[in-house]
Amino acid sequence: MRSKNMARHKSSNPSDLSEPDLDISSLIDICFLLLIYFLVSMTIVPREQDLGMSLPVPGGSPGTHIAPMFIRVDDSGTVFTGTGVEERVMDADPESRDLPVLSSQLQLYAEAARSSLDTPLVQILVGNGTSQQRVVDVLNALAASRITAVTFTDLVEM
Repeated sequence: MRSKNMARHKSSNPSDLSEPDLDISSLIDICFLLLIYFLVSMTIVPREQDLGMSLPVPGGSPGTHIAPMFIRVDDSGTVFTGTGVEERVMDADPESRDLPVLSSQLQLYAEAARSSLDTPLVQILVGNGTSQQRVVDVLNALAASRITAVTFTDLVEM
């Protein structure tokens, strides 16, 4: 009878209760799936092109007889070519990183210089508030046209 009575009055011992198990393997699987999804779906920013610049020497190079092309980038990101009354707007949309009008103008200038056996020379004037990305866009357009003689200037001959 005693064993029957003990079975009825069995006290629960806290050490007898086991800790609930938390299975996190499915959580880890979902984390890896999300990681793979974000890696696959992210947009890859194209690397900037390398532009090997040759800095002009103080006396000028003997092979350069063609007039340099002047490019001005103002604070709003608008790209101009020429100086004074000959200044023309090339690309006015600061969101467009391709600069299609400037690129075609640079291609024509480079071909004309190379056909006359001259080195194409470009001088760039950048406004104080111009974003660095816009300057890199201009340098990428120069690299695509294979123009390496580039000078940054703050003075433009009128």
